[in-house]
Amino acid sequence: MKVALIQLYSQPLAPEENFAKAESFIRDAASKGASLAILPEYHLSSWVPDREGLLRVALQSPAYLERYCALARELSISIVPGTLLSAPPADAPENGLANVCYFIGPDGKVLGSYQKRNLWHPEKPILEASSAPVPHQAFDTPLGRVGLLICWDIAFPEAMRSLIADGATIIVCPAFWLLTDGGDEGMDVNPAAETLFLDTMCVARAFENTAAVLFVNSGGAAPGDEDGIAPGKDALGREYAGVSQAALPMQGSLGRLGSGEEGMSVVDVDMSIRETAEGVYKVREDMALRAWRYSAPIPK
Repeated sequence: MKVALIQLYSQPLAPEENFAKAESFIRDAASKGASLAILPEYHLSSWVPDREGLLRVALQSPAYLERYCALARELSISIVPGTLLSAPPADAPENGLANVCYFIGPDGKVLGSYQKRNLWHPEKPILEASSAPVPHQAFDTPLGRVGLLICWDIAFPEAMRSLIADGATIIVCPAFWLLTDGGDEGMDVNPAAETLFLDTMCVARAFENTAAVLFVNSGGAAPGDEDGIAPGKDALGREYAGVSQAALPMQGSLGRLGSGEEGMSVVDVDMSIRETAEGVYKVREDMALRAWRYSAPIPK
């Protein structure tokens, strides 16, 4: 299958502008024969610690989801539109926003969804983590059985392993991950620590689960020179980790994009290699014999 990894820079709280850019990339992906196009987490809003601003974008999410469904149907392409924020119910305004990933099939129907469970530290005051009793479930698509994770979820091997136990062979993981997410301490140890983390996790998760791991991160930044913004940074001074990639066991990272670039990589993902890896490592066979399950509660 051909997969379009779309690494975007999103303007903060500018959903229509960001949608227009995403739509242009998806149309280009379809013209190149891609059967699946993936966008980053928070691609409509970017991430800003502004609950009211994010809520305004979240209230528009149903309309944008419909537009993505119509685009998928028009182009006959599957789309994972990164994540879309979901507003809390009107009668429970004290609850946090939900960060949700959807898989839209080529007929324009939503085939699966997942609410982010493992939140990054700055998200916790604003977002509501999924508390579903069965947090990670796979679902069938024309491309195979798919599981969804979001950003920091990739740091939890149990999350991906639960999807594998449910038969997933393809794991899609949109992210919003910055070069500076490790803080000053991490940057002092290794300025490239976050890209090292992501490159390592994508390939390791592909090997240990005999799965295709499709990771798509935010990337690029404002061009600089205008409004005093330094090249490679956005208006908030942030630098993006990028490194969107498709990872397969035995092959490793495919179609990897750089940390400071916006763009699209269309990758040929040969799922027969995943089957070869399973024949060699027998991960799923061993899991079935051991009746592996993921049932650890997540503390509040």
